[in-house]
Amino acid sequence: MALRVIVQLCRPAPRPRVLLSFCMVAMASVGREWARRLTGWGFAALLIDSLGRWGFREVCNRGRLVPPEAQGREAFDGAAYLRAAPEVSAARVGVIGFPHGGWAVLKAVLAGVVRPVSEPAFAAAVAHYPGCDPPTSALETDTLILIGDADDWTSPARCARWRDRVQTNGPTLQMKTYPGARHAFDAPSPPHPFADHYIGQDPAAMADSLVETRAFFSERLAPKPLP
Repeated sequence: MALRVIVQLCRPAPRPRVLLSFCMVAMASVGREWARRLTGWGFAALLIDSLGRWGFREVCNRGRLVPPEAQGREAFDGAAYLRAAPEVSAARVGVIGFPHGGWAVLKAVLAGVVRPVSEPAFAAAVAHYPGCDPPTSALETDTLILIGDADDWTSPARCARWRDRVQTNGPTLQMKTYPGARHAFDAPSPPHPFADHYIGQDPAAMADSLVETRAFFSERLAPKPLP
């Protein structure tokens, strides 16, 4: 199956790129808004329609219909697509995902799980309110997890266990938990019931997540000044 791109936003070369991965149709507007933010910060973004590639519009409460491992592999397909463009800084490609996409990100940052041998690891990764399976190998990418402590869909306790159990062996791992914030705390709509859960924007968590994500990517993906 061919890589299905929703929108590609480019900036003048040479620019680091952030591969933006989202999965829930309910989160489509969030994905596009994050693509606009990233380009506003000086990055370029590639937004992938992973669900559409598999013939789904949403997989709410049915996440295994599109396994996170498969979506993680698609993230590397997207990275290879970006690196083929002459304006891309090939060594500085990051990945970000929300929330099924965040689950996929946490597969993509582990050694030997989904990364093709021929592809380099991502330079940085951010997972927003992701699913957190027990880690099966060591971390190979600097990773940031952002989640609300009132999230009743993707468990912050499971993500804390993921953080505590994964072997870092060099790459950095950060996790920030927002008090009172629910699933999709950066969504445009206020908290509301959805698919047997309660989701929606938390303004304080959203504002801080922008600061944290920008700083995390800028430190790892932006060109370094010459000495």
